[in-house]
Amino acid sequence: MNYEEKWRAERERAGFLALADGAVFRGVAFGAREDRLGEAVFNTGMSGYQEIATDPSYAGQIVALTTAEVGNYGTNGDDAESRGLFLSGLVVNDLAEPSNFRSTLPLDRLLADAGVPGLRALDTRSLTLHLRDHGSQKAYLHAGPEPMDPSEAVRRAREWEGLDGQDYAAKVTCSAPYDFPHAESAESNSHAEFAESAEFDSHAESAENAESAFAAKRHPSFAPQAHPSFAAERHPSFAPQAHPSFAAERHPSFAPQAHPSFDERRGGAAPLVAVYDFGVKANILRSLAAWARVRVFPAKTPAEEILALKPAGVFLSNGPADPAALPYVIENIRKLLGIVACGPRPEADGPRADAMCASRPPSAASEAPNIPIMGICLGHQLLALACGAKTGRLKFGHHGCNHPVKDIATGKVQITSQNHNFAVVAESLPDCLEVTHLNLNDGTIEGLRHRTLPAFSVQCHPEACPGPHDAAPLFGRFRALVRKSGG
Repeated sequence: MNYEEKWRAERERAGFLALADGAVFRGVAFGAREDRLGEAVFNTGMSGYQEIATDPSYAGQIVALTTAEVGNYGTNGDDAESRGLFLSGLVVNDLAEPSNFRSTLPLDRLLADAGVPGLRALDTRSLTLHLRDHGSQKAYLHAGPEPMDPSEAVRRAREWEGLDGQDYAAKVTCSAPYDFPHAESAESNSHAEFAESAEFDSHAESAENAESAFAAKRHPSFAPQAHPSFAAERHPSFAPQAHPSFAAERHPSFAPQAHPSFDERRGGAAPLVAVYDFGVKANILRSLAAWARVRVFPAKTPAEEILALKPAGVFLSNGPADPAALPYVIENIRKLLGIVACGPRPEADGPRADAMCASRPPSAASEAPNIPIMGICLGHQLLALACGAKTGRLKFGHHGCNHPVKDIATGKVQITSQNHNFAVVAESLPDCLEVTHLNLNDGTIEGLRHRTLPAFSVQCHPEACPGPHDAAPLFGRFRALVRKSGG
């Protein structure tokens, strides 16, 4: 697009974002020339737009980026967090042409080939302020070629069912179990040890070495030179046709046949961690694979199937939408914990909650699996629901990589990455759960642990490394629980 065409498009601003409350924000279409419904949210991160676009947790959302310039470092296969793009739309202020040696594709093309529409030259400051004041909104993004009356778009946004009560985990999960490759290098092992250390600053260099070592051993489909042109419908590293022996819905780097099993290399010395995929990100799997054999399971996998494998630990992943819409997952978590739902916290003048919060029926205590469990984001909320707590919607959610979270035990403040519209309701916590972390922006619960069982969870994304290593010890805590349990 030459300067004259760019000027004319920005003058006309034929595209727009229409909110359910009647507000309309105009912009210029980019990416796929399609219209899309979704929930409008804003993300305060200054970078990481490709990670956002490929994060399954954003399924059903139209994401407005508050940073002024987007697209200047392009996109590449290395930075993808999943097998494709899951967000409903992307809204930016200024869309820049890429100028970076790692870039293999402009952001515009990444979205276009994945069928995701976007808007640029939109007043994202005004949109962000509106969403802060009025809350996240059901929205209609118009980027299609046919003219449309904004009032019709507002009507469609109001009629959309939204994300409340919707099971989006079933839409983004894998369709069959698969093994994620174990990181066998010494550098990766040092990275795992780094994650356990509270004195993580002195280990920054080894962490960088670990990431470089892993990148060097990545699946060949990640190599930009292997993909001189962009696939017709998606990023080449996502293209299943490039990997005929691999399942269509899986990222090629997850292909077990491309990586000799851990058992073959080291005699099965590493513990097995079963990961429930509600929309899992690749870097979560990499973080776990630094010290464990990782097997990923679809969201609806029965707990009995997991228990039959006798894993050393179970991980509950991140994911999109409403946690209360996943009763089958909540029931599976209870089976993994060997519990019945804990009762709600009683009133101050009511009876003691000890009897109500009995975690395990006496008859089942000796048969309980006692498997260490860690949850992140949606997994955190699901663990709380399984124990008897409740979740509720936040006004405009937490979306960004600069959220301060306080570790109550140490008093340390961590800079965290977050993406969620729902949170655990503090007043609903049963006595069997203890709050471990708090959000310093609004006081919401950011971490929980079970008082008697080896289970804990965090609302933030430690694998996103915004600190960059503030939250890394959380994976080390899970590893320590697995070791303590004999894994």
